Amino acid sequence: MTVLSVNVNKIAVLRNSRGGAEPDVVRAARTCLDAGAQGITVHPRPDARHIRADDVHALAELTRARGVEFNLEGNPFAPPRPGYPGFIALCEQVRPAQATLVPDGDGQLTSDHGFDFDRDADALRPLVATLKALGCRVSLFADAHLDPADCSIPRAADCGADRVELYTGPYAEAFAGGNADAMLQRFAAAAERAQRAGLAVNAGHDLSQHNLGAFLAGVPNVLEVSIGHALVSEALYDGLEATVQAYRAIVDGARTGTG
Repeated sequence: MTVLSVNVNKIAVLRNSRGGAEPDVVRAARTCLDAGAQGITVHPRPDARHIRADDVHALAELTRARGVEFNLEGNPFAPPRPGYPGFIALCEQVRPAQATLVPDGDGQLTSDHGFDFDRDADALRPLVATLKALGCRVSLFADAHLDPADCSIPRAADCGADRVELYTGPYAEAFAGGNADAMLQRFAAAAERAQRAGLAVNAGHDLSQHNLGAFLAGVPNVLEVSIGHALVSEALYDGLEATVQAYRAIVDGARTGTG
């Protein structure tokens, strides 16, 4: 079965645009969990444009009390600075159930590519070992849309990772253009290669109620989807509780196995 982790970054964006404490990120996360979300994801960035270090601590406390997964995403190579202790340091402080490493630079608007494992494996290996020593399950952000000859996803296993998270932006773009079949085949093949290498598979980025069902039907054994931007956008119209429940209905209806 696929589980749903809700990314609450966009709640923090709205709060930070005005200052103060509203909307409350922890209250939003609690509402998502009450509605059936099975985990909470955040991706704090060094510039604190949305989720801040204090949010990470508060959400870690909430998820620990609820007994659900806390998935902390970030670039492990970004240096610390005032207000941001660094990704590894944050993981040391809050011990998330899952640490998802993402190769985004400071200036990126959003994550838009995975690691090149042929190039990055040596640098990632000690960081993965450090995170696993903290008790974190480690997932690495990965490109699945590339030509199979250029796909280095199986090498994520050489880094010691437990999972890869398939970057689904190219799939969402193809789906919106009405030509998702070929892209789905590439994602399914990438997932199968990862699984043969001993890696479990997560997925996330630009997934929505419109394209999620087809993705889970076409890609085998996806264990977790992390969804934020579309979910929060849809919640503006339908309400947060109803939107989370709609996503749970989609993932519960997709028999994707257990990996």
